Amino acid sequence: QVQLVESGGGLVQAGGSLRLSCAASGRTFNNRAMGWFRQAPGKEREFVAAIRRSGGGTYYAYYADSAKGRFTISRDNANNTVYLQMNSLKFEDTAVYYCAVISDSGYRGSYQLRGAYDVWGQGTQVTVSS
Repeated sequence: QVQLVESGGGLVQAGGSLRLSCAASGRTFNNRAMGWFRQAPGKEREFVAAIRRSGGGTYYAYYADSAKGRFTISRDNANNTVYLQMNSLKFEDTAVYYCAVISDSGYRGSYQLRGAYDVWGQGTQVTVSS
């Protein structure tokens, strides 16, 4: 059974930082694209960041405009874990954050598409107080 488990969410003041973790179990996702999405109350789930590895071993990261310059996605393949470092948090970053993986190693479409991801975690709440 493939599982993704997020952790690291919590309550933080505006301007603060949090690091989210997503641990994968059941199989290795070293060569699969992994992403972070978030969903605020009353809003649709939206893309935050993604990371993929090229055939040559180079890692590429993708960010939503709202995350650029403040968030950093990274991965630790030895521990099958992907991270989202969030700095300079704003009230509008408040949401449930989900990690997800694209199981298809041959996928070459947009990494911002929610529908491209087929395994999801249960989410972790991030609340930023203003």
